[in-house]
Amino acid sequence: MTEKNWLKKAIELATNSVSNHDGGPFGAIVVKDGSIVGEGINQVTTNHDPTAHAEVVAIRNACRTLGTHQLDGCVIYTSCEPCPMCLGAIYWSRPDKVYYAASRHEAANAGFDDAVIYNEIEKKPEERTIPFHHLEMKEKNVPFDSWLEHEERVNY
Repeated sequence: MTEKNWLKKAIELATNSVSNHDGGPFGAIVVKDGSIVGEGINQVTTNHDPTAHAEVVAIRNACRTLGTHQLDGCVIYTSCEPCPMCLGAIYWSRPDKVYYAASRHEAANAGFDDAVIYNEIEKKPEERTIPFHHLEMKEKNVPFDSWLEHEERVNY
């Protein structure tokens, strides 16, 4: 299979999601060694879960299938350029590469505009549309200290 063939499968998932009223027009697959190990469609509205984007669902399914939290040796194919949340999930899962079809600008033309999030990231936390407030706490490092002392921790 070529990269374009795999990408067509992700686009088909996205298109079928719309036709079947399963969710938004997004689809993603995770491929390892020539086989699909995870797939996902946008399920934000059907699952009432704002994190259920196609890429996140595909990553969750692939990790479950492979029994790991990292996607070394995998390639993600997605119908659209990943949003900031999905971009973060992709980096945390560490696939080898990502291929996408539509750009974020084309998604914006269909009503899926992530520009507000990209703009918010650049602002000072307290100046964001949803203000973030840092509160100094003496206990703030206790979880990290516990983590560093834990002999059986699994680094990621």
